[in-house]
Amino acid sequence: MMQFSKAAKRLFFTLAILVLGIGQAYAETVWPKQAIRIIVSFTPGGAPDILARVLAEYWQKNLGVPVLVENRPGVGGNIGADLVAKSEADGYTLLIGTVGIHAINGALYDKLPFDPVKDFTPISFLASTPNVLIVNKQLGVSNLQDLVELAKSKPNQLTFGSSGVGTSLHMSGELFKEMTGVQIRHIPYKGRAQSLPDLVSGRITMLFDNLSSSLPLIKAGEVQALGVTSLKRSPAAPEIPTLAEQGLPGFEAISWFSLMAPAQLPPSIQMRLNRLTRQALANPEVKARLLAGGLDPAPGSPQDLSKLITAESNKWGRVVIKSGAKLDQ
Repeated sequence: MMQFSKAAKRLFFTLAILVLGIGQAYAETVWPKQAIRIIVSFTPGGAPDILARVLAEYWQKNLGVPVLVENRPGVGGNIGADLVAKSEADGYTLLIGTVGIHAINGALYDKLPFDPVKDFTPISFLASTPNVLIVNKQLGVSNLQDLVELAKSKPNQLTFGSSGVGTSLHMSGELFKEMTGVQIRHIPYKGRAQSLPDLVSGRITMLFDNLSSSLPLIKAGEVQALGVTSLKRSPAAPEIPTLAEQGLPGFEAISWFSLMAPAQLPPSIQMRLNRLTRQALANPEVKARLLAGGLDPAPGSPQDLSKLITAESNKWGRVVIKSGAKLDQ
C-alpha cells in the first residue's frame, strides 16, 4: 500500500483547497448568466410579493440579467414551495420562504410532497412584519378588551378570516383563541384579495392580516385596527398598540419572510446570493420603501436563518397540535 509523507499530504490538501477555491470563483464568475425566477407562493399584493418585486427590481439593475417574479399560490404556500424544492439547484429558481411554509406546514399537513427544511438551502432572512388584528367598523369595538368581552358573550358567533388554513394569519387567530379563551369560528380564504372585502362588508367579524397589507385600509378608515401581534409597536404604525400591552403578555405572532433555494445549492452561489440580498436590503431607497410598507428588513446569515426556522417550527408546531388543525396535501 502506497504511503505518503506528511509533506506530500500537506501539498495534496493545499492543492485540493486551491482547486475548490478556483471552482467556487468560477461559479461566481459565470453566475448569473440567465434569467432568475423568484417564486412567490401567494397571490400578488401581499408582503411576500412586495419583497420579491423589490429584490427583483434591484437585482435586475445590478446583475444584467432578467429577474422575474412568478406567483404560484395555493395550498398554504405548498404549490410554489414544491416547485422550488424540485427545481435545479443552480441559483436560477428561488423562493420567498414564509413562516407558514417552513415552520407551520410540517405540523399541519399529514403528508407534504417536500421537506420544509431538508429540501431547501437557506440564503437569508429578508424581513418581518407584525400581523394586525382588524375588525369590521360596524362591530362597535375599539380595543381588545371590548372584543374579548363581546366574543365571550356570543360563543362561536363571531368569525375570523385568514388567507388560508395553516398560514401565520390563521395561527395568529388560534394563538389568540388559546390565550383569551374565546370561541370564534375560523373562515379560511384563498388569499387576502378575497378576505379583506368580506371584512369591510361585514361578512366576517375580524381578520388577522400582515400590517403591511392592511395599512392602506386602516389609514383610509375602512377597518378598525385593535392591535399588532409583535412585542413592540411597529414604526410603520406606532399609534396601534400591541396585543401584549392590552392584557396578553407574551403574545407574539409575526410574519417573517426569507430567501430560499433548492437543496444542494453550491456554497459559492449561496454566499453570493446572501451578499446580493444584504446589499439590496441595505440600499437606502429599498429600505425606506419596505419600512414605509410596514416591513422591517433584517438580512442575516444562512446559519441564523436555519436557527430561526428550528425555533419557529417548535413554537408553531405546538399551536397547530393544540388547535387540532390537520390537512391533507
